[in-house]
Amino acid sequence: MPVLIESIADRVQALDWDAISESLWRDGCALTPTVLRPEECRELIETYDHNSLFRSQVVMARFGFGRGEYKYFKYPLPEPVQDLREEIYPRLAPLANRWAAEIGGEVFPEKYADFLGVCHAAGQDKPTPLILKYETGDFNCLHQDLYGAVAFPFQLTVFLSQRETDYSGGEFVLVEQRPRMQSRVMVITAQQGQAVIFPTRYRAVRGSRGFYKANLKHGVSPLCSGKRFTLGIIFHDAQ
Repeated sequence: MPVLIESIADRVQALDWDAISESLWRDGCALTPTVLRPEECRELIETYDHNSLFRSQVVMARFGFGRGEYKYFKYPLPEPVQDLREEIYPRLAPLANRWAAEIGGEVFPEKYADFLGVCHAAGQDKPTPLILKYETGDFNCLHQDLYGAVAFPFQLTVFLSQRETDYSGGEFVLVEQRPRMQSRVMVITAQQGQAVIFPTRYRAVRGSRGFYKANLKHGVSPLCSGKRFTLGIIFHDAQ
């Protein structure tokens, strides 16, 4: 019988971070094993109807973002969301700094609390984790989640609904725009509780003359049926 890992912190620690880092270097994204249990996914889905937990709601069609809607949590964040933010950041910060060494950019603190301090000093003090809700026909246009001058180069999406049970379609799409080359498209399907880690804006790619920046955008293809909820974890706060 498999050992049940109780805390999110222990689950994050147990992930193969060398393999995740290798996948981010090679492919520009990484799909993790389960980080949230079904009951934790259901509890987060249920929060969507409690407006007191959120600071704002966005209906995508009003702004040409696609179709569907999402809500940004307010502080204090729900415990699973806070735990994922605090536990995953320090494992991605070293890679973020290695990318910065190759393609330029800011150096990020080792501790998440210190990084939030940088955000808040820059006037970015609104939390950015969010729940996204899609129904049949809904989709999300390609975009980047940038909310100010300070931006951590990685973010993640946790799949809260069960594919082929709660919904069909609605694949996660990542598009890499490469200089003087055609764009590369990655389509990712995941099961409930898994997370996809991907660049917020660009990644370091090794070329024939050294490293260069490749720009990335992400979105969601149209939902064919059902209802799909995801949790977005963005590490930098917003203005």
